[in-house]
Amino acid sequence: MPASPSTARAMNDRLALRLLQQEGPLTANRLKQLTGLSRPSVADLVERLTAAGLVAVVGESGEQRRGPNARVYGIVADRAHLAALDVRTEGVTVVVADLLGVELGRASVPIAGDAGTGAAVEQAVALVERTAKEAGAERLHTVGIGAPGLIDPATGELRDSSGLPEWHRRLVAALQERLPARVLVENETNLAALAEQRDGAARDRRTFVLLWLGLGTGAAVVLDGALRRGASGGTGEIGFLPVPGTRVLPSATDCEGGFHSLAGSAAVAALAAGHGITADAAAYEPHAAALVRRAVATSKAAESARFLDVLADRIAIGAASVIAVLDPGCVVLGGETGQAGGDALASRVARRLVRMSPLPTEVRAGKLGGGAVLRGALLTARDGAQDEVFAQGARPGPLPH
Repeated sequence: MPASPSTARAMNDRLALRLLQQEGPLTANRLKQLTGLSRPSVADLVERLTAAGLVAVVGESGEQRRGPNARVYGIVADRAHLAALDVRTEGVTVVVADLLGVELGRASVPIAGDAGTGAAVEQAVALVERTAKEAGAERLHTVGIGAPGLIDPATGELRDSSGLPEWHRRLVAALQERLPARVLVENETNLAALAEQRDGAARDRRTFVLLWLGLGTGAAVVLDGALRRGASGGTGEIGFLPVPGTRVLPSATDCEGGFHSLAGSAAVAALAAGHGITADAAAYEPHAAALVRRAVATSKAAESARFLDVLADRIAIGAASVIAVLDPGCVVLGGETGQAGGDALASRVARRLVRMSPLPTEVRAGKLGGGAVLRGALLTARDGAQDEVFAQGARPGPLPH
């Protein structure tokens, strides 16, 4: 059954908006070429989207051309403002952006381990409000949050997880109460995988596993282009994976003795100390990542090479377990440690996996490091806001007055 004229117009409007979002500002003639619509149809949709406040003239193409055909149209980026949060146990980082994801402001606040729940929540919420105000975005449309812990797939809420501060769970409700915005929450490793797929090391992959190597360990599973969360939201809790080389078995409330004990930041730092690897503390990355970066830079030295070899042995144990179950064809070493190790560490892990698994698997170093969580949160907020704003602007009906 063919679509009604009003439905067809709405579909064409959504198509044009998506093209403007993906390609950037375009002329009406270029929109005609990309959409396959007639010139009158493109003229009508441009008029509708301009009247709806979603599109505006942002310039002209070519110095010698003038008039309607030379006008370049772009999405009105300040139609909606977004915020993205990376919530860690030790603090929060926030980015404020426009509807196209262009960053307008960024700030961080450390949160002491002995801060009370109420005080910690207030610090985080105040940071968002202050950063938005300073960026000229006092009314936020959508907020994306990346946090450690499990996200309940039925409710979309952060579940109570042992070992994580209570203020993590309280923060979401506080933001929903204080801000006139929709709040979207996702596990930090899942967001890192989204960012690496869109902007980083997995741009050409529809199936891959991101192995998070940071303060803790985790994994995100993307199969056939879809993120897999599991029945309880716990897919990828690889820190609890029982592995050889540890003294105890992990429990339901403590990942000590699991893969975390081999590849978490504390384990990496201890391994580096045992090989005499030292590095100056850097404000922009965890100490374990700085140690790995130092070892890569001095990998011609025997102790640095041995450190990287042993670390690769450890990472390969966790990676091989995931590969045996999922056969993803590609493993991305994400997080700060994965990025710091670069190709030197990734190639070492790959060589070990050839010996450990019959399944061919490419190993890549993550490109975005710890920043992947914030980038993924912003992408999630942007996608959610665009879906809603574009749907409102392209809804079938008469032109707005």
